[in-house]
Amino acid sequence: MCLAVPGKVMSIDESNPDLKMARVNFSGVIKEVSIQWLPEVRVGNYVLTHVGMALNIVDEKDALETLELLKELGELDAELGKDAW
Repeated sequence: MCLAVPGKVMSIDESNPDLKMARVNFSGVIKEVSIQWLPEVRVGNYVLTHVGMALNIVDEKDALETLELLKELGELDAELGKDAW
């Protein structure tokens, strides 16, 4: 199953204007994510991410609740495993 997972933007790299990237924290797992489609993203925002692409900015409360539910279902480990990215 494919999931979009929320994560917190830790830093933004704008050195390449054609591919704006961010370091995003997914419950302790840090991944590089393209934020090219979301120019309004700021450090501290939560973004909903699928296959390395941020799709939407989400509310922190909703993001944390979703992460907790995914942990309970055991889906978070599968989605954030080394082979998933």
